[in-house]
Amino acid sequence: MSTKMSSKLYDSVLWPLRMLALMWGITLIQEFTPLSFIRLGVYPGEIWGLKGVFFMPFVHGDLGHILSNSAPFFILTTMVLFFYRKVAWSSFLMIYLLSGFAVWLTGFAPMIFGPSSFHVGASGVIYGLAAFVFWTGIFRRNIKSIALALIVGFYYGSMIWGVLPGQEGISWQGHLLGGLAGVFAAFWFKNGIEEDEKPKKYSWEEETPAINNGDTYFLDRDVFQKTKAERERERLERRDSNDWFSSNTWENK
Repeated sequence: MSTKMSSKLYDSVLWPLRMLALMWGITLIQEFTPLSFIRLGVYPGEIWGLKGVFFMPFVHGDLGHILSNSAPFFILTTMVLFFYRKVAWSSFLMIYLLSGFAVWLTGFAPMIFGPSSFHVGASGVIYGLAAFVFWTGIFRRNIKSIALALIVGFYYGSMIWGVLPGQEGISWQGHLLGGLAGVFAAFWFKNGIEEDEKPKKYSWEEETPAINNGDTYFLDRDVFQKTKAERERERLERRDSNDWFSSNTWENK
């Protein structure tokens, strides 16, 4: 593996590990001390609940909660940072903020999303990242993005059940809205093509512009643009010229 590739992989792994370390630190403090950070989560519809947009992904209810989120958060974040480096942080921040803010807005539609309560955990971001990778494959439609979309669809396709309401203790609102934030980010950054996603040009394709610029031609460029009458006139002129030359030569003899 080249030095450049190793550095890219190192950076892609380092940041998810740092964020997970902070998540685990907060969770362990909650587990082994009287402190609780649940109130740092999003509380829909209340101004003071907006702070959760920034803190919600780092706060979890218990060890089981963070255990279930750690692997998918690490894998999906690493995948986005490594394969979509050009738009990775922009898309991550968009998903991070949009998913939390969308949950906060649900407080204004309790008939649809139910009564307000604290929402904590990184699952909204996880759903957003999974949706981002999957829908990027649909929007970009190149080999790399389609392959990554199929991998995410295969391993995390069952996550779709998490967006259904009625599951006690699960923020289905966060899952649903996080997923929608991921779809939006994939659409917004669909033109941020990476270098390895651009079509390769072969040697004969690279030579084509030189030919088209008039450097080298096998035939005159106007050979196919002349009318039939023009070609016939040129043929007759060449024939007359040849006849004149032949007849002069014969007479000199």
